[in-house]
Amino acid sequence: MDVEKVKGYIENSTTIEGDGLPFRFFESLIMHGLSVDLIETGRVVCSFKVSPRLLNGENSLHGGVTVTLVDLVSSAAIYTVGAPFPGSSVEINVSFLDAAYADEEIEIEARALRVGKAVAVLSAELRKKNTGKIIAQGRHTKYLPLPSKM
Repeated sequence: MDVEKVKGYIENSTTIEGDGLPFRFFESLIMHGLSVDLIETGRVVCSFKVSPRLLNGENSLHGGVTVTLVDLVSSAAIYTVGAPFPGSSVEINVSFLDAAYADEEIEIEARALRVGKAVAVLSAELRKKNTGKIIAQGRHTKYLPLPSKM
């Protein structure tokens, strides 16, 4: 086992001073360039051009970016059914089916499958915009804060 290789991979992956970054930097980094194409009750459709800043070592869209898009866009679908808060993630499951590359246009469609008093169940699908080929499918369960009776 090459301990230094593992340590270098984790500790030297960035040269940015982490604490000096702006508030909610992570979401801004990933969501920059995302545009809303459609909003209707229980559904949000967005489009996105894959930026080189979001690629992994294989030059395809990083899996963490894909999961974050599932998280944030599916959370937006909660608002379309009148919920006052997006809640907190309980579980996110993502199946990766294909890769997306730099400058490729993708579409993210999120649906609110069920939004109850305390739990929301959401789905999201990322597709290649020009072919419709599915890149990833996600399912997201969220806990919704109960309104205060005070």
